[in-house]
Amino acid sequence: MLYVHSGNRHGRHDLDCLCLASSSFYPNVLKTPPIWLAVRSSTCLVARAALSLEASSAGSYIPAAPILLPEGPWEQVPGGVTAAKGFKAAGLYGGLRASSQKPDLALVICEADAVVAGTFTKNVMAAAPVLYCREVLAVSSMARAVLINAGQANAATGNAGYSDTLDCAEAVAKILGVKRNAVLIQSTGVIGERIKKESVLNSLPKLVASLSSSCEGANRAAVAITTTDLVSKSVAVKTVIRGTTVTLGGMAKGSGMIHPKMATMLGVVTCDAQVAANVWQSLVSTAVNRSFNQISVDGDTSTNDSFLAFASGASGGDLIAEINSTQAQQLQSAFDAVLQGLAKAIAWDGEGATCLIEVHVTGAETEVAAAAIARAVAASSLTKAAIYGRDPNWGRIACAAGYAGVTFCPGDLRISLGSFILMDRGQPQPFDRAAASAYLHSAGDNHGTVKIGISIGSGNGCSHAWGCDLSYDYVQINAEYTT
Repeated sequence: MLYVHSGNRHGRHDLDCLCLASSSFYPNVLKTPPIWLAVRSSTCLVARAALSLEASSAGSYIPAAPILLPEGPWEQVPGGVTAAKGFKAAGLYGGLRASSQKPDLALVICEADAVVAGTFTKNVMAAAPVLYCREVLAVSSMARAVLINAGQANAATGNAGYSDTLDCAEAVAKILGVKRNAVLIQSTGVIGERIKKESVLNSLPKLVASLSSSCEGANRAAVAITTTDLVSKSVAVKTVIRGTTVTLGGMAKGSGMIHPKMATMLGVVTCDAQVAANVWQSLVSTAVNRSFNQISVDGDTSTNDSFLAFASGASGGDLIAEINSTQAQQLQSAFDAVLQGLAKAIAWDGEGATCLIEVHVTGAETEVAAAAIARAVAASSLTKAAIYGRDPNWGRIACAAGYAGVTFCPGDLRISLGSFILMDRGQPQPFDRAAASAYLHSAGDNHGTVKIGISIGSGNGCSHAWGCDLSYDYVQINAEYTT
């Protein structure tokens, strides 16, 4: 048994325990051993996470999350944000965390100017780095790098916090030999605390020197951006678009304060497709709406949510200049897959969670309507608590669907839990309650997935949303946030 420390987004550090287990324990998560269970020792929550162990020094801090990609014409490949051509990454400990020496400073760069697009929190109290990125992207669609720190959110820090962000961007730009606006910033940590700027500035030469296009560089960056996360989240896929192999890689962090708009998280995606700036922004916005805006852990939207996507064009091939083109739609599908894989990993790693909840809604008039119902159910505290209690209380699911703001005929409602039909054509159905409860127990015991199906009619609109159960652990973790 191996013990490691991992810090949370408030700077508090809990002792985690990693236990080797048989791959048969998680047949739906990983296909090959070894896998690990990550457990908070404060509560001894067995099966806190089922993890693939990647052979890298970054994995000695926290393991990597399983990435549950949807099926499609793409292939998962190693490398994360360095898998796409033209990108390098690094992560190291810069002294920003309150304790522990887990990496806390990450840098991702493109070797040439990249097309960039982003989406950000809708919280009025947006953090200084969010304000800075918005301003940069309002005047430029090109960038070279993003610097990310964990430990301090630099939110609600006024003009001084904003100046810190500018100084950090300027320092990176000077070392890279680019303009300041070519460097973007993301921060995560305790709200109300400014970045430990001197620690960042002192660490930058070593951080830049350690940039690498290797998997190790990507893994260290993915670990460095985590806070309460018990696992890092990183994935890459390749797909073929009109004869050209295109690669997308991404990383994200998030475990608590997860809720649209956007879900509380940081994310970075790199891609080597040649794509026009307006098309890239459209692809990004759609992919985010189908992924990070469809997850919820606790209903709280952060001050720091930030997602940035870079396209280097290094794969060659034709420029994707029309959003309605076949090439753009192929790229959209692969982009959706990457972000949904990362989004599910965030919900799966929700604070105190014992299982992932996947809600699939069909029969709506539009995708937007289906998405609203799926979000409402995934975010329902009563539904989440019932699942933690292994109670197949379908009435809570019906209630959440009903208050989602979408009009439908109650007589068309159908609800399923795994293979159990709980309601059909608006009528309760007889079902084996003990067996349905056992289904929930199995998912919780194995940190697996609880699948909820909802149909509201005969329309073509469909959507997914993801969440996690609500446990006593969530309260304990967040009751001691800064203490």
